[in-house]
Amino acid sequence: MIIQTKNRSVEFFGRYISLRTPGFRALFMFANFWLIIMAIYQLKPASRSLFIGAVGADGLPYVWIGGALTMGLFIPFYNRLVARFSRLHVVMGSCLATCVLLVFFRVLFIVHAGPSVSVLFYLLVDLMSVILVEQFWSLCNSIYNIDEGKRWYGLVGTGGLAGGMVGGAMAGFLIKHTFLITADLTLVAGGFIFLLFLLTWFMGVCGIYCEVDGPEIGPGRSARDEGALRIIVGSPYLLLLAGILFLAQLASPLVEYQFLKTVAVSYPEQEMRTAFLSMFFSLLGFFSIVVNLGITPLVHRYAGIIPGLLVQPLVMSFFSLFFYGAPTLFFASASKISDRGLSNSINRASREQLYVPIDPVLIYQAKAWIDMFGFRVFKVAGSLLILAFTGWLPVTLGVSQFSVFTILICAVWIALVLGLQRYYRSLAAPAA
Repeated sequence: MIIQTKNRSVEFFGRYISLRTPGFRALFMFANFWLIIMAIYQLKPASRSLFIGAVGADGLPYVWIGGALTMGLFIPFYNRLVARFSRLHVVMGSCLATCVLLVFFRVLFIVHAGPSVSVLFYLLVDLMSVILVEQFWSLCNSIYNIDEGKRWYGLVGTGGLAGGMVGGAMAGFLIKHTFLITADLTLVAGGFIFLLFLLTWFMGVCGIYCEVDGPEIGPGRSARDEGALRIIVGSPYLLLLAGILFLAQLASPLVEYQFLKTVAVSYPEQEMRTAFLSMFFSLLGFFSIVVNLGITPLVHRYAGIIPGLLVQPLVMSFFSLFFYGAPTLFFASASKISDRGLSNSINRASREQLYVPIDPVLIYQAKAWIDMFGFRVFKVAGSLLILAFTGWLPVTLGVSQFSVFTILICAVWIALVLGLQRYYRSLAAPAA
């Protein structure tokens, strides 16, 4: 049987037709996302630990800037691949290339475990984690329509949250209770990514990756006709999307800074501090899963996508205001949960559906600039804001005073979401 779509034809066997139902598709995407985050949570602690040991924590701001520059150089090459090859083949190629690079770096750590190798490995993990996650969501956005996305994105996103919980615990167990050392986690992650490649290939054979048609972003304009960056600049809808991400990433380092500073004061002893952080991140993951499974589908079904986007800035501003008045560990933790817990659950599921009514090729290319490159650049901007008001400028701020910036950022964030509503409705109406 042949399924004809706007971009390609997908051949699959009749006995696999039932797998293309939204429910089965969501289960496959759940497993796909689970494998991605399982691999990433082997590599993130390894890359951070190796970098700090070789370079030192003071070098982190510089490698963040390096990550943004690397992403900026990589995106034009990535967009050419997307325009020339099938999106499915680009994803599978990314998986295989990542596996090869991870084996290569494991050998490098044996031959020459110097600072340069640690820096390059950090940049690879940073680049790989963004690309694999954004490719995953791009596939979701091109195979689900708006109604299906509202129903199933909560479950799909939970695969990543569960992968993070299990992956982090697994990495710690392997280092503490087996003969593996930190650099060996590269091979463990490579195994998960190879499983991801096999699963992606199987989903392609079964016809699960069958793209739905989406409207072009403007009259006579699509990703095939002109560069994605030029389209983004000329589209109020995509510019608002980029603005929302910028504000979210500008606020996130502020909340992180307040949280960690408060934890350091509350738990000066290292082991007690580590125990608290372990408990806290377990709670954070559990909270995200509860929101994704219990709250996100209800908000999307009965209120819509735009109210789902408003939840995070509203809750963040609420707890930031309380932290400003009472800078305690409780309110610092609540602010942190409102940031990462909601960002990884209802905000992510809502934001991804904003891409659904867009041409599938443009989804990949626009997300490369907005979610890949923008994510890194905008987070650097938040870090620079902290550095400016803690040492670079004559005026310095206390920990609680950064809440003023967070509240102002959230107010503009809310305004942009409300402004986006009109454009989203006009695009979603013909796509629904």
